[in-house]
Amino acid sequence: MARKRNGRQDAIREIVRTSDVRTQRQLVNHLKDRGFDCTQATVSRDIADMGLQKLHEGMYVLAEDLHLQRMVSELVVDILRTENLVIVKAQPGTALGIAAAIDAAELPDVLGSLAGNDTILVIAQTAQDGKKFEDLISKLRSVRK
Repeated sequence: MARKRNGRQDAIREIVRTSDVRTQRQLVNHLKDRGFDCTQATVSRDIADMGLQKLHEGMYVLAEDLHLQRMVSELVVDILRTENLVIVKAQPGTALGIAAAIDAAELPDVLGSLAGNDTILVIAQTAQDGKKFEDLISKLRSVRK
């Protein structure tokens, strides 16, 4: 049972990071698309267990991504990507803090980051992972708590 729950919660993590999920019903449907047969009550328990939070816009965000979301929405000014390398442009003097938030989020496909004064280089494992990271940062930039 715990193994099934962990797999489902891993899927929830991925779904919330890559999609704009606003309701438990949407989350149930995303999980069904990935082969998980679960009820809204099960998803509700998972949300509580994982500490998912709703942002002002009604989107769910992972508790571990909340600090990253705040930093990104307030301080990131641009994102550029080529293959697995992502450049994050930030307000002057804030890159180290944002890079620390990226590292603290322990994103599964990010190998690491390097920061200067206003620029962060994020290295993903693959080009697809780089795209997922770019999409996540774009999503987090567009929302406010």
